[in-house]
Amino acid sequence: MIWDVALRRLLRHAGTSFELDVRFASDAPRLALYGPSGAGKTLTLKTIAGIVRPDAARVCIGGRMLHDTGRGLRLSPQQRRLGYLFQDYALFPHLTVRQNIAFGRRTGWFNPGRAGTDEAVEHWIGAFRLEAVANHHPHQLSGGQRQRTALARALVNEPSALLLDEPFAALDIGLRRRLRSELAELQAGLGLPLLLITHDLDDVHALDAEVVHLQRGRVVEDPAMPLACHARA
Repeated sequence: MIWDVALRRLLRHAGTSFELDVRFASDAPRLALYGPSGAGKTLTLKTIAGIVRPDAARVCIGGRMLHDTGRGLRLSPQQRRLGYLFQDYALFPHLTVRQNIAFGRRTGWFNPGRAGTDEAVEHWIGAFRLEAVANHHPHQLSGGQRQRTALARALVNEPSALLLDEPFAALDIGLRRRLRSELAELQAGLGLPLLLITHDLDDVHALDAEVVHLQRGRVVEDPAMPLACHARA
């Protein structure tokens, strides 16, 4: 089983509450968390990544247990070795493309140097065709270049799976189509399990992804969606 996830988290704020109670299991190499805003998609993704601490969880990806409350196991985000792409890409504006990618390799307190000395960083600069902009800063990049830089940073440490938060939301239609195709080819080439958030069924179809449909913090079945698209809850 590639994905075996059960999460529970109760949030309270200003007299209101939201309960996340998500369970799904799937062998699909590409899985999409699909649903409206406020359904709990990003909270689910961040909890899987270890960025958010749940009340209870069991997270097993590719047969490797990352979190099991019952056993007292909770790996740190670094120990989980999951590549995470934030919705806004979260590139550091004061660092170059090369430095942003190298930041994924950082173990100390200092920012990476501007010179190219890391073979893994240089590999992903080449793989994503970023050589011409390697010394540029994020404000000098196109939307596609920013996304490829963020993807390179997520992949530079050879993660065991890739988590993407609305990777195409900020792109125009033409670029979105092209990058969907590039992402599908990348995932197929690397054989890397991929879990993405989307509210766009075109993303689901273009990536041939299995769907985990979320509404109000729960996994539901959408009668308008073919049963074959759903992950097993």
